[in-house]
Amino acid sequence: MSGRARTVRGESVVGTEVVVEVGPVAHGGVCVARHEGRAVFVRHTLPGERVRIRITEGGTEDRFWRADAVAILTPSPARVEPPCPWAGPGKCGGCDWQHVLLPAQRSLKAAVVSEQLERLAGIRREVTVEPVPGDENGLSWRTRVTYAVDAAGRAGLRQHRSHEVVPVDTCLIAHDAVRAARVEDGHWPGASSVEVVAATTGERQIIVDDEVVEGRGHVVEEAAGRRWRVSGGGFWQVHPGAAATLVGAVLDGVRARPGERAMDLYCGVGLFAGALANAVGPAGSVFGVEGSRQAIADARRNLHDVAWVRLVAGRVDRVLSATGPAGVPDAADVVVLDPPREGAKSAVVRRIAARRPRVVAYVACDPAALARDLATFAGHGYRLAGLRAFDLFPMTHHVECVAILEPDRSG
Repeated sequence: MSGRARTVRGESVVGTEVVVEVGPVAHGGVCVARHEGRAVFVRHTLPGERVRIRITEGGTEDRFWRADAVAILTPSPARVEPPCPWAGPGKCGGCDWQHVLLPAQRSLKAAVVSEQLERLAGIRREVTVEPVPGDENGLSWRTRVTYAVDAAGRAGLRQHRSHEVVPVDTCLIAHDAVRAARVEDGHWPGASSVEVVAATTGERQIIVDDEVVEGRGHVVEEAAGRRWRVSGGGFWQVHPGAAATLVGAVLDGVRARPGERAMDLYCGVGLFAGALANAVGPAGSVFGVEGSRQAIADARRNLHDVAWVRLVAGRVDRVLSATGPAGVPDAADVVVLDPPREGAKSAVVRRIAARRPRVVAYVACDPAALARDLATFAGHGYRLAGLRAFDLFPMTHHVECVAILEPDRSG
């Protein structure tokens, strides 16, 4: 295996090939097989298949191995030929499920969300992953792509769990406006990365190692009835239909009322804060917190006309602990949080629960982190009242969830 060095226990088995029967899907774009009692996490396969695998990570004393399926002996009915020639063992690591029919991809993701909820939070729930408008049968949706650059100055994408750069000729999940930049055809000597941003307004930005070489220092996005300034490669959902879909799911879930006090945690450039402000109106209030000072500067500009929104830069856990003289609300009716992939964690959950909101909307991009935080919420008296999952990242294992929590009055 090329790229990052791996630490293995005992004698390395990397490169060994064996035949296995593939079991259930697992978190991370893999399925679980077993070989001589050991779990093997296998990419490029499907539950129920019989495949020949090649070990990519592991040693004779490791508890589990990682592997690629290199020959399909008994294929699943859900298997298709990957549309991208760069999808497969040893190639680009960006997509996990190109070999799977799109409805079956969503079923796999739903199974992962259900499994993580039950295993980590003790919640048994059937999950459906909903398609989102804005892609072309799972392709041409990614409006923000960061290409890696190899030592020869060629742009490409990395292998799975590796620093090795695969110099692809095109990326099929990239939005048409991103592909039109033809980054793969260029020569980028001395650079380590090239990012292309294609906004919903038609603006495009190319950023080489944090320096904007095409476009302005920001792009303008359109969603939820407003225009949003996003500076310097800052965070914005990458699927064209994501912003509107998530705002709709959050508003449907929280049913914010005029005059209520709302909080938007990890608020980014203000998307949910703006939607909440419309719902609670001038008689209400919205308090937003974001760790990125640049994002908060954008949010203040984006929402400068909404006097009942207050935005603060700082770590969410620290800001929520600064009640009283600091002006941080010590109570809230509605809380929306959209934390990074690792989740909100216990300190933030505890401080949200202490404000006794009537409803919490948790937007999550990682089902394991969501499940862990839901378990923590349960310990503070909040139950899962609703859950929707969305396929914002077709062809990959990623899935976005909107969980609605309410006080548990069952006792």
